[in-house]
Amino acid sequence: MSEDPADPDEPHVLLRPLRVEDADALCALLNQPGTRQGTLRPPFQRTSQTRRYIEALSDDDLTIVAVSGDTMLGQAGLHRLTGRRRHCASLHIAVADAHVGRGIGTTLLTAVIDAADNWLDVRRLELTVFADNAVAIGLYRRFGFEEEGRLRGYGMRNGTYCDALIMARLRGI
Repeated sequence: MSEDPADPDEPHVLLRPLRVEDADALCALLNQPGTRQGTLRPPFQRTSQTRRYIEALSDDDLTIVAVSGDTMLGQAGLHRLTGRRRHCASLHIAVADAHVGRGIGTTLLTAVIDAADNWLDVRRLELTVFADNAVAIGLYRRFGFEEEGRLRGYGMRNGTYCDALIMARLRGI
C-alpha cells in the first residue's frame, strides 16, 4: 500500500506500511494500559518480541500504521488465511490511549477494509473483541461487522476471565 495522508481529527496523520524499524514505537503503543487491555498481550512486552512479530509477517499480511511526525497513533492489519479459507482474513487494530475517540480507528479501519475489498479480494473479515469493549464494538458495527458468537472465559485480564465476541463482515457472499 502506498503512503496516503489521512485526515481524521489529528493534524498531519500519515498512513503507511509497518516497518521493522517501527518495533520500538509499536511495542510502546501496544504496552499502553488501555491498548493492551483490548489484546491478549501480557504487560511489559519487550521490543525484541515485537521485532520478531514484524519480521514474521508474510506477504499475505497487510499491516499499516497511523503516524503523526515521530508518534505512532495506531496500527491495523489483516492476516490472510490459507487454503479453503483464502477468501478470509482476520483483522486487528490498536489505537494509542491518548488518541481513542479521535478518528484514528475509523481511518485505519477504512484503509484496511478498502484494501480487503478492492485490492485483495477478501470476502470475509473476522475478528475477536472483548465483550465489554463498547467503543471498539461500536466502531466495528459502523463498518458492517456483525456478532456471530460469544467465547465465554476467552482470556484473562486483570486477574479475571473475560468473554469475547466473534464478529465478521461479509462482502459479496
